[in-house]
Amino acid sequence: MRIALGIEYNGSHYHGWQAQKNSQLPTIQGALQSALSRIANEPIQLLCAGRTDAGVHATGQVVHFDTNVKRHADAWIWGTNSYLPSDIVVRWAKSVDYGFHARFSALARRYRYIIYNNPIRPALLSSRVTWNYYALDVENMQHAAPYFLGEQDFSSFRSSECSSKSPMRNVMELSITREKDFVIIEIEANAFLHHMVRNIVGVLMRIGAGWEKPEWAKDVLAARSRKAAAETASSHGLYLMNVKYPIPYQFPLFAEVILE
Repeated sequence: MRIALGIEYNGSHYHGWQAQKNSQLPTIQGALQSALSRIANEPIQLLCAGRTDAGVHATGQVVHFDTNVKRHADAWIWGTNSYLPSDIVVRWAKSVDYGFHARFSALARRYRYIIYNNPIRPALLSSRVTWNYYALDVENMQHAAPYFLGEQDFSSFRSSECSSKSPMRNVMELSITREKDFVIIEIEANAFLHHMVRNIVGVLMRIGAGWEKPEWAKDVLAARSRKAAAETASSHGLYLMNVKYPIPYQFPLFAEVILE
C-alpha cells in the first residue's frame, strides 16, 4: 500500500525536515518515521513534498510512504500521533495509488511568511515570526510584487547550496497584506529553489523599509546573481501552508491565518 499523510509541525526545535545519517540531531522526518514504524511494525521511509529548513514550520506538508501492512486511516492518524512529540501532528491520511509521489506529483506549493512589525521584539512569538522594527510600507512592497510573477529565472534568489538543475520557476501568486502589527506575505509557485522564499522576503523588506524602490526587485531578478539581492530572511516566520495536486489526488487544504 502507498499512504499519503498531511503533516503540521512547529519547526523551532528541529534541524529541518531531512533525517541525517549518523546524526543524533532531531528532525521532522526522523520523528515521523520513528512513530510510523511503530504503527506499521516495520521500518518506514518517508518522501515529502518540500524539505523545509531548520526553524521552518508547516500546516500542510504532504508525505507518502509504502508499507506491506494494512491499517485503518485512523491508525495512521491517531496511532501515529500518540507516538509523536506535541509539536508534530498527522492531520489526515489517505490511501493512494502507486502513481502518486508527494514531491513529483505536486502542481504547486504555497508558503506564508509572517513579519512582526513593531519597535519592540516579540517574546511569545519569537520563534514563529520574523521581527522587523523598521516601519514597513506595505504599499511599496505590493508595488514590487508583480515583478516576481510568471515563469522566469530566479538565480538571484537561490542559495549557494541549491542543487536544482534549473533556476526557472513559475510564481503564480504573491500578495502582501498587513493585519495590525503583522505583515503577511503569501506566495505560490510550481516549485521553489533553496531559500527562494526567504530571499524574496529579504528584498521585499528592504523595499518596505524604504531603502530601495519597488523597481529594484526587477533589477535584482535581471542580475541573475545572488550578490545582487538582499540578505536571507530568517526561517522563523516561514510556513509551508499547502501543496496542490491534480485530480484524483485532492487532499484537505489549510489556509487559516496562523496568528489570528
